[in-house]
Amino acid sequence: MDFSAVSSALKAIGELTQEVTSLWGVDEQVEGLASELRWMQSFLKVADARKVDNDMIRTSVVEIRELAYDAEDVIETFSLKVASKRKGGFSNCIKRSACFLKEGCLLHQIKSEIEKITAKIKELARQLQMYDVSKFGVDGEGPSFSTVRREARRPFPHVMDDNIVGLDDDVKKLVTVLLNEQSECRVVSICGMGGLGKTTLAKKIYHHSQVVGHFKHLVCVYVSEHCQKRKVWEDILSGLHILSDEDRKMNVEKLAKKLSSFFEDNKCLVILDDVWNIDAWNSLKPAFSARETKSKILLTSRNKEIVSHADKNGFLYELQYLNYDQSWELFQKIAFPQTNSPGYKIDAKMKELGEGMVKHCAGLPLAIIILGGILATKYPSLNEWLKVSINVKSYFKIDKGQVLKDMLALSYDDLPPFLRPCFLYLSQFPEDYEIPVDRLIQLWIAEGIVSSKQEEGLIAEDVAESYLIELAERCMIQVRERDIATLKMRSFQMHDLMRDVCLSKAKEEKFFDIADQSNACQLSRIGRVRRVCVHKFIRLQCIKSPRLRSLLLFDEFLPNEELENTFPLTMHSYIKNHDVVILLAISVLGTKCRGIWKYMFNNFNFLRVLDYEGGGEAGCKLPNDIGKLIHLRFLRLRGLEFFTSKLPSSLGNLRFLQTLDLRIKNICRRSIHVPNLLWRMQQLRHLYLPEECSLKTKLKLGTLKNHQTLVNF
Repeated sequence: MDFSAVSSALKAIGELTQEVTSLWGVDEQVEGLASELRWMQSFLKVADARKVDNDMIRTSVVEIRELAYDAEDVIETFSLKVASKRKGGFSNCIKRSACFLKEGCLLHQIKSEIEKITAKIKELARQLQMYDVSKFGVDGEGPSFSTVRREARRPFPHVMDDNIVGLDDDVKKLVTVLLNEQSECRVVSICGMGGLGKTTLAKKIYHHSQVVGHFKHLVCVYVSEHCQKRKVWEDILSGLHILSDEDRKMNVEKLAKKLSSFFEDNKCLVILDDVWNIDAWNSLKPAFSARETKSKILLTSRNKEIVSHADKNGFLYELQYLNYDQSWELFQKIAFPQTNSPGYKIDAKMKELGEGMVKHCAGLPLAIIILGGILATKYPSLNEWLKVSINVKSYFKIDKGQVLKDMLALSYDDLPPFLRPCFLYLSQFPEDYEIPVDRLIQLWIAEGIVSSKQEEGLIAEDVAESYLIELAERCMIQVRERDIATLKMRSFQMHDLMRDVCLSKAKEEKFFDIADQSNACQLSRIGRVRRVCVHKFIRLQCIKSPRLRSLLLFDEFLPNEELENTFPLTMHSYIKNHDVVILLAISVLGTKCRGIWKYMFNNFNFLRVLDYEGGGEAGCKLPNDIGKLIHLRFLRLRGLEFFTSKLPSSLGNLRFLQTLDLRIKNICRRSIHVPNLLWRMQQLRHLYLPEECSLKTKLKLGTLKNHQTLVNF
């Protein structure tokens, strides 16, 4: 569940209440609001700890998040428009007295809004109190949906799949490590994302003739996300054929000692399948505490850090995706049942369709197996295959495809609360997009999803980096580039199918909306959208959400297709050959761009993130009205092109900015003038200046105490 919104609102209240005098007039209302938010936060934590999976709770989480956002907006508005003006000495008092009536009206309005939000939270709390969360989840009568998912994929070591491709080299390498008695390595770990074939590889090793001949005893047990050590230990004893009735009554300390002694006296291979985290290993390790032993442990996990924690000399084996040839070989085995028949030849058209569809699986064996299974039921109908090929991904969401979705969803179910909004945020980026780490971290912090841990002496950027590392260790993202000197992650991607699960979860939790031509009308009717990302250009006027907090735009400001719509095709060649008409066209273009900026600045007053990715011509100049977006934390204008070379002085109003990217361009290739107002941005941490600033640009940045990044200065 997403606690970040409530935590962010409480943080804003906490910062405001540090200055007691600034709360005069709304102190009771703010304290009442904080109290209700703290209750909500406690409720969410209990519900999450008990893995509550209930429609009422899910709906309430969305409502809680919306109310928390509203609370933060109101508190921040009070901080900017009222509290900040109460600072200063006698001169400031004179200024305030001149607009005392205006401040009084604003104070009354804010007070009223806080009371309305508090009343809504109290009503929601009253409804939730009717639902005793202790009755749900792990101790409840029925299993949660995630528990059902885990049980559905429980493996059995004696059952071997015939359709195995591309594991021979993996088996050979791991068998060599396991049989090496000279090595101090006792724990071997197979890691990778769900559906990659970790369990299948472990079972092949379990049945390998050399392994069977080397170890006196072999046992394979399933651990699962919610590790129950007694059950696992009893399963091991049962697999070793030494479980007695007395063992079932024995306390866990004696049970662990019995296992440890057995492993010391006998050469055993224990396969622990699906170990989720370090806590699970810590609970199991007393049974593997024997120091002088030739026994070894092979575990499978989605988490890379377990093996180094379990054994300093441990061996980590990262299972790779299938290459295209291996993917096609596996697909053929399942989709074309007659391939083993002598003289059988695959239909050329079916082969073409199959090869195209296999690419969508991106080398993930489980996805290939599911796709092959779906198509095998439709064989030999070419029309049916054609229907599947038109929209392959939709078939991963139904029938057998649900198995894949459920398996990958287990990775999300296991995430701690603080990582879930971080993971959901990734689905805003387009498919196959290589996500820059620095930019993502800045976005997380600007959104309030990640904050500093002062008690541990960690700034927000360090906390965010540790979260990203954990997502990589859980095999939920794929590192693409590292810094050569520090080996820090510089960029990463998500597997297409993991992104699909991420996107599905984000939609389920109403985390954000993707705006495109297909849902433009729908967005115009939704007033409570908080985050919007635009992959392909749409008119921003379609988004009618006055409480929008985040806007990510990946396409050009005005792409060529939109420009062509502005000017009929018959005019294009005429414009190029007539100077007067060129000026007219520039004027029309400027008007269109001004309309986009004006709509944004007048309607999205609560924006915290504005990120332009695609660049492109954006009009005559950056309008002065950008100073209205006083809540902005992240402003990225990189690549936008303007006719004038001067930035507006109203940028100085953006006091909350943490990241400011001014790497804009001048269409006439002039240097850019940046006004000396950035010193007002006391919270600025990352500043990217234009590649070429004008000689008039004289910036004083000495007041920026939180500064970390300075580019082109």
